[in-house]
Amino acid sequence: MKRRSILGAVAAVSLSLSLGLGAAQAQDKKFTIALIPGLTTDAFYITMQKGAQAAADALGVELVFQGAPDFNPVTQVPVLDAVIARAPDAILIAPTDTTQLVEPLRKAHDAGIPVITVDTFIGTGKYQTGAGDADFPLSYIASDNVLGGKIAARALAAAIGGEGKVYVSNVKPGISTTDQREEGFKQAMAEEFPNVTVLETQFNDNDANKAASQLQGVLAREADLKGVFGANLFSALGAANGVQQAGQSGNVKVVAFDAPGSIVDNLSTGLVDVAIAQHPAEIGYYGVVSAYAHLTGNSIPVSIGTGFTIIDKNNVSDPEIAKYVYSE
Repeated sequence: MKRRSILGAVAAVSLSLSLGLGAAQAQDKKFTIALIPGLTTDAFYITMQKGAQAAADALGVELVFQGAPDFNPVTQVPVLDAVIARAPDAILIAPTDTTQLVEPLRKAHDAGIPVITVDTFIGTGKYQTGAGDADFPLSYIASDNVLGGKIAARALAAAIGGEGKVYVSNVKPGISTTDQREEGFKQAMAEEFPNVTVLETQFNDNDANKAASQLQGVLAREADLKGVFGANLFSALGAANGVQQAGQSGNVKVVAFDAPGSIVDNLSTGLVDVAIAQHPAEIGYYGVVSAYAHLTGNSIPVSIGTGFTIIDKNNVSDPEIAKYVYSE
């Protein structure tokens, strides 16, 4: 509760400052803020858009939501270029690569468009330091993904009784969020659960079918496999399907990062044991509030972290928990 209270205070202060000190400027101009998601079809980003729109409506801001259908810098960069050409007052973006989006985003910065990264980051994610070539964004607003990985490790360790073999099903190296989730997962397992062995990570290129095949391959090599952590939606869904196809549901525990409706359905049937829900609506909301505060002459934090909710079959029907399931 303390974490959420702090976050609420940050939003409230930013909102009051921007509404108060920037009111005169806001009356003269209606700001346009662009939100570029990692991809447009993911429930996580759809929920983020809804949070951003709620803030935009409250502040009288025009929100432009434009993105690519897949999580790929090759398809995201042309979208970013098109958005820059429209000259919005600020850009919120979930970069699809820590390095490949640096120069494309620098174009926005050089054009005088403030940049805030949401969910994912460029460079190290440490901005406004005066060091490195990727510190120019104003702020990074996201879940603490290292902490999220640690929470996932603790949940999986509990599910398997604190011992056995597990592995991480991940997307590919170079994605800030999933890299950090894997980092936190491995760190917590090494420090807190000495009887758990973490096997080699399997990278699935965001392909659920590949993740399912990899799960079965690991099982063929390690018949005593006890669990798997899916570092994103497609990794978790694929791993869970692989467990089911291998006839190991209940024997191999699955912890999923993210909580769209499909994952929650699998919690009820027992295919997935635990889902770690981020709060994407908060990310979108704080993103718009922060951009607006900056545009109206107020300072903003260089980083804002949002929380997590742990969902399992015992609490999935609780309305206070169910509200954190992503919109689809």
